Amino acid sequence: MTCEEVARQLECTASRISKIEGGRLGIRPGDVRELLDIYKISGAEADRLVLLAREARKRGWWHVYNDVTSDAFRTFVGLETEASSITSYEAHYIPGLLQTEDYARELFLAARPTLDPERVARRTELRMARQQLLTQASPPDLWVVLDEAVLRRRTGRPDVMRAQLEHLLLSGDLPNVTIQVVTFEAGFHYGMGSGFTIFQFPDPLDESVAYTENIAGAMFMEDKAEISRYSMAFNHLRSAALSDSRSKQLVSDVARSL
Repeated sequence: MTCEEVARQLECTASRISKIEGGRLGIRPGDVRELLDIYKISGAEADRLVLLAREARKRGWWHVYNDVTSDAFRTFVGLETEASSITSYEAHYIPGLLQTEDYARELFLAARPTLDPERVARRTELRMARQQLLTQASPPDLWVVLDEAVLRRRTGRPDVMRAQLEHLLLSGDLPNVTIQVVTFEAGFHYGMGSGFTIFQFPDPLDESVAYTENIAGAMFMEDKAEISRYSMAFNHLRSAALSDSRSKQLVSDVARSL
């Protein structure tokens, strides 16, 4: 295809397409997606290229932690930083944006007991730095659904867990943060399995991204059908969960019992 043919379908100038192809002009992830549609590229290859475009937009503050992060995690933090809305379900532990420093440190040590203390400190420092996102001038909306097991599974000493739950209560008071809990009494529910996160962005051309991970590694998804499935799962979860006020009471009760 010529630049003119591509430009006609993208409704822009041939000069702009030429500059993009020559690396003389930056490109938004949404434009990358439209170009890939024109070029008949889809699936995993398309998702990889769009994620690459997102990461290439700017060299974020988190790159100073390259020594203790993977490519996948740097992509995750980049998405987190650009998102206008973050919805997340977690079945095993408090999400990173809501962790205390002591709780985060205990998680790192539990996952990798032989991890060098300096690397633990660096990873913990990064996790705390990420949380500034929630109190910045234009913070994203964060909606988290937790399985009750997250509250009951003790991480570290009782005082560490108590402080974490108290911090969770304070975080839930932020105007842009909603926290709900799916209790054991809810029985089997739609989200049973591993946790996941959905990122949405202020630019309508930027497709939403779903993220999940397991022992085998991390997965980023932008396919509309997959995003729809994760969005449906989250809607089922928040319907099955306690209201935010009743969830707050449960968190408070568990904290007092420690």
